[in-house]
Amino acid sequence: MPVRLLLALLSGALLSVAFEPVAAPVVIPFAIAGYVLAVRGLRARIAWLPGLVFGLAFQYVLLFWMRAVGVDAWLALASVEAAFLGLLGSATAMLVRHRWWPLWVAAGWVAIEVWRSGWPFSGMPWGRLAFAVVDTPVADALPWVGSVGVSLLLALSGTLLAWLAIARGRERRWAAGALVGLVALLALPVALPWEADTTGQLTVAAVQGDVPGNGDDILYDFRQVTQNQVDVTVQLARDVEAGTVDRPDLVLWPENSTAIDPFRDAQTNAGIRAASAAIGVPIMVGAIVDAGPEHVLNQGIVWDPVTGAGDRYTKRHPVPFGEYIPAREFFTRQFGRLAEIPRDMLSGTRETPLRVAGTEVADAICFDVAYDDGIYAQVSRGAQLLTVQTSNATFIHTDQIDQQFAITRLRAIETGRWLAVASTNGVSGIIAPDGDVVSSAAPRTQQVLVERVGLVDAVTPAVRLGAWTGRFCIALTAVGLLVTLGSGRLPYRRKENRQRAEEGRAGTDHAVAAPAASGGHTEGE
Repeated sequence: MPVRLLLALLSGALLSVAFEPVAAPVVIPFAIAGYVLAVRGLRARIAWLPGLVFGLAFQYVLLFWMRAVGVDAWLALASVEAAFLGLLGSATAMLVRHRWWPLWVAAGWVAIEVWRSGWPFSGMPWGRLAFAVVDTPVADALPWVGSVGVSLLLALSGTLLAWLAIARGRERRWAAGALVGLVALLALPVALPWEADTTGQLTVAAVQGDVPGNGDDILYDFRQVTQNQVDVTVQLARDVEAGTVDRPDLVLWPENSTAIDPFRDAQTNAGIRAASAAIGVPIMVGAIVDAGPEHVLNQGIVWDPVTGAGDRYTKRHPVPFGEYIPAREFFTRQFGRLAEIPRDMLSGTRETPLRVAGTEVADAICFDVAYDDGIYAQVSRGAQLLTVQTSNATFIHTDQIDQQFAITRLRAIETGRWLAVASTNGVSGIIAPDGDVVSSAAPRTQQVLVERVGLVDAVTPAVRLGAWTGRFCIALTAVGLLVTLGSGRLPYRRKENRQRAEEGRAGTDHAVAAPAASGGHTEGE
C-alpha cells in the first residue's frame, strides 16, 4: 500500500502539469496509467484511498489559484473535487475485472468528469482532460467529438498504457496494437480537419478597461471600473473618426463593467449612454442587475445607441459561495468572506443567441465558458459568433486567468466559430475557429482589440452530439459496475479456485509420492 499511495501521489501531481502554467499535456497518458496501476488489484472497499491521494495531489495543485479567495476556499473546493476521484478509485477496482477493462475504466473516468462538472451546486468542470489539449494535434478532434469525447480518448490512452505495462505474452501484443490503433484514430482529425465556410463578416471591438488599485478587487472602486470602460470606448470612437481604426459593428464590454444596477444608478446609466452615443453601435454591457431585495442577476445586455437596453443573457452558472450561498439559512456572518455576499445571484436559463447588429451571438459569462450546456444550446440554435464576458479580477495575479483562456480557446475550436473575450483586466482576446489567438491584451492594461471576424452557420458534429457522449459513458460505467456486483466478484473467484486446484493437485502428488518412497524403504529393510 505505501508504494501504491506514492504512485498515486506522483501521478496526481503529474496530471496537474498538463494544465497551465506548465501546459505539458503529453503527461496525461502516463498520469492516468499511474492512477490505474495504483488501484488495480485492490478490493473496492480500500481502492478509494489511493484514488483520493491521486485526487488531492491533482486538485490541490490545479486549483492553487483559489487561495486568492482564501486558503479555506482552496482546501474545501480541492478536497470536494478530490473526493470524486477517490470514488472513482473504488469503481476502477471493480471495472478492471472485465475482459476489455481499459475501455470500461476510461468510460468511468469520463463519467466522473461529467458528474463533478454538474454536481453539487452546478459542479466544477475545471481539470477535465480535454481542457489541456488546445495547443496539440488532439485539439483537431474537438469539432468532431467534443470536449467529453476528447477526454474519453485521452483517458483511454492512459488505460491502454497501463494494460501494456502489465500485459504478458500475446496479451501484450493486443495492448500494443490497441494503443497504436488509438493513435491512428487521433490522427484522423489532423488529416481531415473540420472546416466550415463563412457566411459573413463582422468587426468586433473587445474592451479591456483595467481595474484600479491592486487590480484584484472589482469592488475596490467600482465606479472607476465603469468609467474605464466608458473612457476606452470614447477613445475608440475618436480613433474611428480619425480614420486610424475601423468602425466596429459591436463593442464587447467585460463582466462587472457595472457592479451596480445601471437602470437604478443615474451615474452609471449616463456613462453607458455616453459611450454608446459616441461609438454609435451596440455595446454588450456586462452588468449586475437587481432582482428584488434578496437577489441579483449577472447579465450581458445589448445596449443600442438609439433604443437603449434590449436583449439580455443571464449567467447560467453563478459560483456557489462566491456569487450565492446555498442553504443560506445555515450560514451566518461568522463564516469569513460569506458576509460579502448579501444577496444571492440567480441562474439564467436562456438557450437562444442574442441578436446583435444583425448577427446571432452566443454569450457566456466568466465560468459559463467551462460548461457545455449554454454554449451548445446557443450554437445549435443559430449562433454565428461566440462572445465571453469575464472579470477574473479576483484571480488576476494567479494562473487561473491562463487556465480559463485555454478553455475559451477550446470552445472556439469545438464550435468552429470565431470568439471574442473581454476581461476587466486580463486575459482579453480575439480567437479564430482553429484556436489561434489573432490578438490579445496584456493583463493589467487598458486596451481595445478591433478585428474583422467571420460568421459561421454550420454546426459541428460535437455540438450535434451534445450531452450524449457523456450519457453513454455514464451508462457504460453503470452497466459495468452492475455486472461486476451481480457476478459476486466472479473473475477473482475463478482465479482463486484455479490456484487452489493447482495447489491441491501438487499436494496430492506429493502425498502419493512420499508413501511410495517410504514403503520401498520399509520393504528393503
